[in-house]
Amino acid sequence: MCGIVGYIGKHQAAPIILEGLAKLEYRGYDSTGMAVFDGKKINIQKAAGRLQVLENMTRGGETMPGCVGIGHTRWATHGKPTDINAHPHDNQDGTIAVVHNGIIENYQQLKQRLINRGYKFVSDTDTEVLVQLIDYYYKGNPLEAITKVLHRVEGSYALGILFADHPEEIFAVRKDCPLIVGTSSEGSFIASDVPAILKYTREVYYIDNQEVVALKENEIHFYTVDEEEIQKTPSHVDWDAEAVAKGGYEHFMLKEIYDQPRAVRETFEKHMKDGNVEIEELRMTDEEIRKLSRIHIVACGTAYHAGMTAKYVIESMARISVEVDMASEFRYRNPI
Repeated sequence: MCGIVGYIGKHQAAPIILEGLAKLEYRGYDSTGMAVFDGKKINIQKAAGRLQVLENMTRGGETMPGCVGIGHTRWATHGKPTDINAHPHDNQDGTIAVVHNGIIENYQQLKQRLINRGYKFVSDTDTEVLVQLIDYYYKGNPLEAITKVLHRVEGSYALGILFADHPEEIFAVRKDCPLIVGTSSEGSFIASDVPAILKYTREVYYIDNQEVVALKENEIHFYTVDEEEIQKTPSHVDWDAEAVAKGGYEHFMLKEIYDQPRAVRETFEKHMKDGNVEIEELRMTDEEIRKLSRIHIVACGTAYHAGMTAKYVIESMARISVEVDMASEFRYRNPI
């Protein structure tokens, strides 16, 4: 999984972005990068390797001044983990920059059409196709260009986008990949997950599929893919950042292993009432549950392995057939 962090506000963006990306290291990555608008142009620094490489290149963000920027940790899908393939990617004149989590499935067809129109590419990524396609449709209105692109791309994505001639805004959009928006007196934020911005705000918006967000320092506007503005209500995050930190362990897997007794206990405590198990999140009656004939568990990573264990328990105790699928593959299935 890739990680995205963006910030616009009264403070220097680069240190905040680096700090946020560090909170997303648990997602895994092979390269990192940032794009920051310095008042005149968009500056990009990126490199293969650990986040420490980017921190050293920018002296902790000091060499990238500016109060608006986007950052990225990449897990290679299209193209090898190299400096050139790392995000952000920009258009040919450096006036648009994009970070991207996900996979654009029709990028080869789109790329060929752009090449036929004179566009040149320097990387092997599907993300560079996105930024060049935005450039193709851009006529001074970022929202219009972004929505036109959304009507033409196929696949999954979460995007953070900068336009040099709109330095007071960051744009974000998602489809089937996580992306949240946060706001506080310090500014506005985008991130792949809450821990990246929890230090600065507990008021977050969860973006729905194909919603476009325009963020300013003190304003956030939400739009449909048809450019209609919509209203959203923020959610308050009441859990602590320490819950998702390494907690002194060498890596997250070791922390997860030692967290298991506590996690199991807290899970049971939440759902046990008067000796009975109540799972309100299911929103199913007892009668509906009794009629179940098959259960699909769809998960990734360690959750997938937990699902494999749950399969044996459920089939043994409930006598209901259970299938377990990797989430990344399930979307391509046509289950019977």
